[in-house]
Amino acid sequence: MINLTGAGVAIVTPFRSDSSIDFNALGKLVEHLISNGIGYLVVMGTTGESVTLNKDEKQAIIDYVIETNHGRVPIVVGIGGNNTQDIISQIKGKSLEGIDAILSVAPYYNKPTQEGLFCHYKAISSISPAPIILYNVPGRTGVNITAETTLKLAHHSKNIIAIKEASGNLNQVTEIAKNKPSDFLIISGDDALTIPIAALGGAGVISVLANAFPKEISELVSLTQKGNYKKAREVHFKFTELIDLLFVDGNPAGIKAVLHHMDLVTNAVRLPLTPVKKETYDNISKFLG
Repeated sequence: MINLTGAGVAIVTPFRSDSSIDFNALGKLVEHLISNGIGYLVVMGTTGESVTLNKDEKQAIIDYVIETNHGRVPIVVGIGGNNTQDIISQIKGKSLEGIDAILSVAPYYNKPTQEGLFCHYKAISSISPAPIILYNVPGRTGVNITAETTLKLAHHSKNIIAIKEASGNLNQVTEIAKNKPSDFLIISGDDALTIPIAALGGAGVISVLANAFPKEISELVSLTQKGNYKKAREVHFKFTELIDLLFVDGNPAGIKAVLHHMDLVTNAVRLPLTPVKKETYDNISKFLG
């Protein structure tokens, strides 16, 4: 069984100034994350700018991360969208060797009903040889996977093993935590809510900030798992200002500005995204010192 109790990182896709993929920087970043204790890697998520990558680029990145990882930590790959049959075709047509789980975002734009969401995930889970992590991020998708639907899926499909919860709704997280199967995991999808969700029984976080600070975020999650919320808060409070700055001009522009300041990646994103404004970059630089 894949171990997702800990700190995962939604890894960025580094680009060169001409918008081509910078594989050297990607390899450097993977080593930075693993050597600093990150629990698992999440590839092709929102932070990885997956929607601006073509099919061949996505596969090249996945293959490169798998090869660089050498089986050291679990790898979760984002395969989601608003066309159920296309997702099924992608999963059936893809070699999942080296991939430990699939993170599948709720269908966006076409705004399905809760029954539609249930049937969508049921169809995907029925054909997937890899376990599925639900990804609820209504601020981006325009639809919320309710606690009722999450619980229905968790009890119905044994290979739906977790949810990445980024709704910001702690009442909803509470309802899931109260009634979920014992082995179903709740993973925070928001760095700012890692501690509150952990207090409700969450398993950890899929973090944006951990791209830059994997050791610290891993420590924070470890402290919550040990019940040491006093020290966990101390770690969290060091980063509250930076977490806000990450999203002033959107994700992943913010975290790429941080990584650029640390000489890990070029400060480049693909259109329609743009780099952070100078004011934001200056504030990030001031915070980092």
